[in-house]
Amino acid sequence: MILPIVAYGDPVLRKKAEPITKDYPKLEALLENMKETMYGAFGVGLAAPQIGLAIRIFLVDTSPFAEDDEFSEEEQEILKNFKRTFINAEILDEEGDEWAFNEGCLSIPDVREDVFRQPKIKIQYQDENFKTHTEEFDGLIARVIQHEYDHIEGILFTDKLSSLKKRLIKGKLSNISKGKIQVDYRMRFPALKKKR
Repeated sequence: MILPIVAYGDPVLRKKAEPITKDYPKLEALLENMKETMYGAFGVGLAAPQIGLAIRIFLVDTSPFAEDDEFSEEEQEILKNFKRTFINAEILDEEGDEWAFNEGCLSIPDVREDVFRQPKIKIQYQDENFKTHTEEFDGLIARVIQHEYDHIEGILFTDKLSSLKKRLIKGKLSNISKGKIQVDYRMRFPALKKKR
């Protein structure tokens, strides 16, 4: 089932998400719905807060980037096959010189900006079977993970922009929260809820 994606301005996007246990109700169905929602919106990642749940789950599927000629064949192959579920993730380490990449977010449609992040991460997480992994990632995969991880920490990519950039997109962000935007996937707008 495709769920509505929560738009910028909703308080759930600002909450630090809670860890879950393997007896979380209907977890399998939730993960299925999250996948359907992510693919339905052509996303490369989706975090539980984006569907209104302040829990530590996010999905990543970098396969859409595999079409990009900017990457080497080897990189394209890695991106094509990277699909993961991250539960109760904790980033243990980030390193390297920050690099810019143009990021967007399903909760903030039509806003894309260059965001600086470190290229290497070490992360501990549980998969959908609650098996614990500690892995290192770099490059674009690390970036997508960092972006989704920020969601479970209550951080949005727009928080990482300069104050000038933030001022320039303020009106756009306000319109997004009011639902004054065309999107081709289901969304829930915080400023629209109040009117009945």
